Amino acid sequence: MKVDKMLKKDYLKNWDKEYFWHPFTQMKVYREEENIIIERGEGVYIYDIDGNRYIDGVASLWCNVHGHNHPKLNRALESQLKKIAHFTTLGASNVPATVFAKNLVDITPPKLTKVFYSEDGSEAMEIAIKIAYHYWHNRGEKQKTKFVTLSEAYHGDTIGSVSVGGINIFHEKYRPLLFDVYKMPSPYLEAVKKVGREKALEYGTTKMLIEEVEDFIFRNHQEIAGFVLEAGVQGAAGILPFPKGYLKEIRRICDEYNILMIVDEVATGFGRTGYMFACEKEGVEPDIMALGKGITGGYLPLAATLVTDEIFDQFLGEFGEAKHFYHGHTYTGNPLACSVAVANLEVFEEEQTLKKLQPKIKLLEERLKEFWDLKHVGDVRQYGFMAGIELVKDKKTKEPFPYGERTGFKVANYMIKKGVWVRPLGDVMVIMPPLVISEDELNYLIDVMKEGIQNLK
Repeated sequence: MKVDKMLKKDYLKNWDKEYFWHPFTQMKVYREEENIIIERGEGVYIYDIDGNRYIDGVASLWCNVHGHNHPKLNRALESQLKKIAHFTTLGASNVPATVFAKNLVDITPPKLTKVFYSEDGSEAMEIAIKIAYHYWHNRGEKQKTKFVTLSEAYHGDTIGSVSVGGINIFHEKYRPLLFDVYKMPSPYLEAVKKVGREKALEYGTTKMLIEEVEDFIFRNHQEIAGFVLEAGVQGAAGILPFPKGYLKEIRRICDEYNILMIVDEVATGFGRTGYMFACEKEGVEPDIMALGKGITGGYLPLAATLVTDEIFDQFLGEFGEAKHFYHGHTYTGNPLACSVAVANLEVFEEEQTLKKLQPKIKLLEERLKEFWDLKHVGDVRQYGFMAGIELVKDKKTKEPFPYGERTGFKVANYMIKKGVWVRPLGDVMVIMPPLVISEDELNYLIDVMKEGIQNLK
């Protein structure tokens, strides 16, 4: 048995490098290094095929909420599996998708009353963009075809969502394939440039930044279909928070100039910011909201795009008018995913997840102060239970490490040896564990990351 088990491990490791093309991964480097292959999970821990245990420091790419192998979520999946695993929702429906649509409408901002399902956040944003464009077309305002977005934005990897993105290293190679958008500066980076890091997140800074945005919208609003932005923080750009009041000001501008506000809550939704949805922090109700990641507690692929009645009604008409939304996916509204999503919301309520999260957000805030003293830390940013620690070669000048040195991965590799798995964003170390991590486990994660950064030459 031991020999067979060892052979199995060797086969898996070889097959992984030979056949599996991994996302956002330089495969030449990957195939030269030792990598972990995960076999199971329990709570905030993952276990590889060699039996090693690691804290899941980035919640399985920001989506795990209540921990791995949660009994209630497991039961929901098992129960639905005994009924039906999948059936199309093109002209038909199923019980879990119907129930979860009602549940989403109950917990999201009141204006959002209709739910369109897909499988991941990129698709949810792709759908949001198509709906916005189609909405104005159905209204007869066909000149409204442009979108405004932010530099350093990330909304996914399909062509439409890449078009409204703004991270050059991710998106520039595909520029010839993309449609043109109007781009406003990243609020955080612009604020730091104008007033410095200490004042970057203040209300007064928003007032200064918003003047430029509003002036541009005033001059171009007649052709703008939607303003696309993340919900209070640019996650993939390295956890760049918006100044206070920025989201609310964009809502005001969109109302004033007849533009749809499209908010990407894929990373921030389902408790990640300390609220169920980040929009709640400033009392903002978008016209279109995209959800994903934590929607099933990190169990199965599911995403949703929510819209208002006003938008939905523009797609109603006689069949021959061809006003309906020409979009759909094979697994739209999958019963297994939706049944787990229903259970996910029940766990939030039963386990008081958001209430228990608040002291951990405060603990994270306090512990992050320690990183400012480290030689190679240039900035420390937090938004709820999301944090980014930016590594720099020179603390005074903020000179970055050369991209090819993979400094962030050096820290991550150190952490793996200490039993913590994280995935950096370039040279930004990300802290984003499952919401249920204990304070002791969170402290250990932070201690190990701090040691890893201290060990940098």
